[in-house]
Parts: sequence; C-alpha cells; structure tokens
Amino acid sequence: MSGTPNLDFNWLPFTPNRDFKRDPKILARAKGLYYFDPAGRPIIDGSSGLFAVAAGHGRPEITEAVREQLDTLDFAPSFYRGNPPAFVAAEKLTQILPAGLDRVFFVNSGSEAVDTAIKIALQYHRSRGDARRTLFVSRERAYHGVNLGGVSLAGIGNNRRSFASALPNVPLLRHTWLPQNRFTRGSPEQGAELADDLLRIIGTHGAENIAAVFVEPVAGSTGVLPPPQGYLQRLREITSAHGIVLVFDEVITGFGRTGKAFASQTFGVRPDILTSAKAITNGAIPMGAVAVDRAIHDSIIDAAPSDGIEFFHGYTSGGHPVAAAASIATLDVYARDAVFERGEALAPYFLDRIHALRELPVVSDIRSTGLLAGVELAPDGAPGQRGYRIQKALFDAGLHIKTTGDTAIIAPALVAEPAHIDEIVGVLRKVLGKESPT
Repeated sequence: MSGTPNLDFNWLPFTPNRDFKRDPKILARAKGLYYFDPAGRPIIDGSSGLFAVAAGHGRPEITEAVREQLDTLDFAPSFYRGNPPAFVAAEKLTQILPAGLDRVFFVNSGSEAVDTAIKIALQYHRSRGDARRTLFVSRERAYHGVNLGGVSLAGIGNNRRSFASALPNVPLLRHTWLPQNRFTRGSPEQGAELADDLLRIIGTHGAENIAAVFVEPVAGSTGVLPPPQGYLQRLREITSAHGIVLVFDEVITGFGRTGKAFASQTFGVRPDILTSAKAITNGAIPMGAVAVDRAIHDSIIDAAPSDGIEFFHGYTSGGHPVAAAASIATLDVYARDAVFERGEALAPYFLDRIHALRELPVVSDIRSTGLLAGVELAPDGAPGQRGYRIQKALFDAGLHIKTTGDTAIIAPALVAEPAHIDEIVGVLRKVLGKESPT
C-alpha cells in the first residue's frame, strides 16, 4: 500500500488527532533499523517501534513462520482446546525466564498481562483461604497499561484523571527519581530507602489485606527511572516477609533491553509473577504473557474440583497459534543470533554517546540502563509541549523516538551497530541543539 490513506476514520491512541491530521507522520514500510515514509524517506528507528522490535524490522524467519502457521492452523480457541504452537512457545519462554517462573498464561498485550496478573494474585490468596487480601500497591509515575485494572495501578496522572471514579483505591509508593541522582548512568546510589514506603503502607492498611505489589523494574514509559541500588532487593525482602505477591511488569524491559533476558535477572531479584509482551514476537504479532511461580499456579489449580475450571479468565485470542508461531521464531532468532548478548555488548557505547548530550543547554537530566535511556528536556511553556514538538521535529529530521512529557526515550534495537547509535545521537544533537532551555 503506497501513498497517504484517508485519515478521517482511524482514531489514533495517545495522539492529538486534530494536530496529527494537519501534519501526519506516516510509517509505510520498515526494514532492519529503519522505517520509511510513503515517499520512501528513511527514518531511523530509535525506540524499537514502541520498545517491541528488539531484533530489527522485517525478520524473514518470523515472516515465514507466520505464513506457514496461517496455512496450517489460522485460528484455534484456547477454551477447552489447545494448539501445538502455544505449548511450544510456553516451553521456550520458560527456558529464558527466571528459574521457577515456569507456568505461562498467554494474552494479547501488556495491558491484558497486567490485568491477568491482578486476577492471579487475587485467586492465589483466595485459594489459600486468605480472601481478605484484595488491596494492591503500585508506585507514582507507574505505567501498567490502559485496561481498568492497569489504570488503577497507574501513577501517571493523565492516564488516571478521566477515569478516577471507576478505579479502586491503590496506595502508591513514591517514585524513585531524586534530584541528587541527575545524570546518573545506570542505577543511582541513593534512593533504596524509598522501598520502605511499603512498610508505611503495610502499617496503614495491614499486610493481611494486601494481595500484591506491582512495579516496573525500570519505570519505562514515564521517562526511564532505573531502580536505585538495593531498591528492588528491599521490596523483595518486605513482600516475602509479609506474604505479599511481588509482580514485575517487564513489558518494556523484557527480552534483552537491560542486558539479560529480563530485568529481574539483570538486577538479581526474582518476582513471583512477571508480565511481558511487545518483544515476545519482535512486535510482529500482538501477544503477551504472564509467567507465574509454580507454587502460585499449583495452589490455584489444586484448590479447584478435579474436573472444574480453575481460573475463570481468558481472551478469545490468548495463545493464538499464529502469535505463538511468531514467538517461537522470535525466541529462536534471539538465541541463534545472540541478540541479548549483542545488546549487552553495545550498551556501553550507547550510554557513552547518549550521556554526551548532557552538554546541550536544553537537557536537564539523562537516565539510562542497558539500551534504554531517557533524555529529559527543560520545559517550554506547559509540561509536555516541548516534548511533543521535539518528537515531530525529530521525525522530520529522520529519527523516530517516543516522548513522554518532556522526556525523549531512546531504545534502539538490540542488533543496532555503533554507526546506528551515532546516527540516532547525531539527529538528537542537531535538533536539541537548536532548543533554548527557556
């Protein structure tokens, strides 16, 4: 399909639609590290699409796997039925997950993964005769998807504001950004004590009423907030001591973004439940997964009658055979081409080049870990105005990235080369260099 389509009918998400239609930014084709607009102009992909395309665009192995699966079994229900690719994909996924998180529930997105994890935590406690545990704890500046369960956990104000009356009470831990940690590369030294907010919440609400704590190991969509050294370990200690389920939302950090397969492995902290999506299929087909500690899974299964449904939850396309085939092929690419290892090896160069942007007057902070960085810009007028304007200017200059508020988020594919990093940073420097801090 070539040319610009009629823009009247498609309502874009998280987009100022009126402005978009005045000045559309269309991605017509992709290959490797580049998108192309309808005229064929290359635009380097600085955010892996939306943190999803870890192995680069247009991988023929994934395309062929999808084509073959469509010819073999195009759809199969997962209610009372199974399909071979879903079982193979689950087994392959457990081979790279943290040890013991070896029961996998497939969904279609990160938002669905989070809502599924909420239900699993509730049913786990109920299965143990502890139905009082219905409260969830999240964190300021958190993003856990856009379904109502995930929005209940959200700490990003604009994601909650229009729906507040429909949301249950969720106490929030303080976020982990501290002024003294500005321009820190990797995990900052200060801030581990912020995890003790959970003790305050326990003191107020009672541990016996708390089902789970949800955190992103690295808060991504809010502008990249790596955890302070010791922070995640402290959360693990507190949740374990009080019988609270610890959930890591790894929708962004999963599949090599922080150097290891999952950020929980990078930081050496094992959650009880882990959510993932995006790069599980290299972005080719919508898919998500919830990885569950075997003891939690078994508790839920064993509490039900032997011939009864154990978990009244699921989605029409959960475990879709075509999505599963895409995931199998993706996981094979990651292993065969050592994609996670390539990303880990490239990270020091990426961080060197990104942190060199601190000399630009408009840059007020840089936060980073692995192949993930947030470059925060001094605001210009209302919060977010500069960030929105910058992402459009960057696109016009040949670079696709995501911005949240006034933070530019950079997350190149793990198979990028140093020359790609140079190109990304070069466009950033050119565009940001024209900006005044006030």
